[in-house]
Amino acid sequence: MLQTPLYEWHKAHNAKTAPFAGWDMPIQYEDGILAEHAHTRTQASVFDICHMAQFMVKGSNVAELLKKAVSHNLDTLAVGKCRYGFLLTEQGTVIDDLIVYHLGEDHFFLVVNAGCAEKDFSTLQERLGKENIENISPKSGKIDLQGPKSPEVLEAVTKQSFRDLKYFSFTHIDYKGHKILVSRTGYTGELGYELYCPREAVLTLWEDLLGHELVKPAGLGARDTLRLECGLALYGHELNEEHTVAESGLAGMLTSEADYIGKAHAKEIKSEVLVPLKLEGRRTVRNGDLVIKESGSDEAIGTVASGSFAPSLGFAVAFAFVKKEYADNGSFVLKAGRSEIAAKKTTAPFYTEGTARIKLS
Repeated sequence: MLQTPLYEWHKAHNAKTAPFAGWDMPIQYEDGILAEHAHTRTQASVFDICHMAQFMVKGSNVAELLKKAVSHNLDTLAVGKCRYGFLLTEQGTVIDDLIVYHLGEDHFFLVVNAGCAEKDFSTLQERLGKENIENISPKSGKIDLQGPKSPEVLEAVTKQSFRDLKYFSFTHIDYKGHKILVSRTGYTGELGYELYCPREAVLTLWEDLLGHELVKPAGLGARDTLRLECGLALYGHELNEEHTVAESGLAGMLTSEADYIGKAHAKEIKSEVLVPLKLEGRRTVRNGDLVIKESGSDEAIGTVASGSFAPSLGFAVAFAFVKKEYADNGSFVLKAGRSEIAAKKTTAPFYTEGTARIKLS
């Protein structure tokens, strides 16, 4: 198991840890997932996200190469901006989802999922050239500061203003002699920042942020309930190499006019569609549970991608891949073990009161 620079801090503060994508990661702290979820929705929380991989892409004509390597529309991505998109197979299915940061002319920064990092890097080496990409993960770290009070916290800790930093924009600051990339992005649906820093600066930055009275630590458990409520995809669940981007409900992200790998098939719906569901009651389902044709049936028409009780809403929600001929049904039956759970098709995001996009100036 790999460990982040904050592993000893987590253990010293009684975090419950568990394996995640090859890393021993904090799942929750003493307050528990529900409290951490609520605190992020109302105040500000910090998340250790040092497990995610970071690649630097730089070289002559690399912008043109990157346009064909990933689905992101780089023609409209200005310096100082970042964009979400996909690394695709030739069949239009998803190798990984990632964010591309435009640092300068022919200079980009890519953030990818930990579990996909090795395959992502080798795929991008093939598409960009080995000389144009570097895996900087071993010397880098990442802390997410999330919640509506995040600007107040970050400005108090760094003594700098971020009021002009718009959604999916970033800037660089100097903090205690370290260069830190501050990105107004996140994975919770709330106003917040992702902070990229040298590995040796992670503990200092983490403890300084927690020194603010509004901040508490949160683990991957709350991060998952927060992202699911806001309809954000998790690789290996809503996104995978078995489904196209369109089947995962994200065809609207495909705006690039470049001839990128996978483009010809990414908007196709071949066999299944991702459907958002509201479950009856508080009982939940999980990844791999079945969607059955009708109550009492053994015929599966789909599979649950993600499911959880939604603390902000008071009921359980789920995403499920359903055979396309059933995708317009209004009602579904889910099977968790021997139990059947009724569900209604709804719309995503499930939770719509998030502060992520609000204007600060």
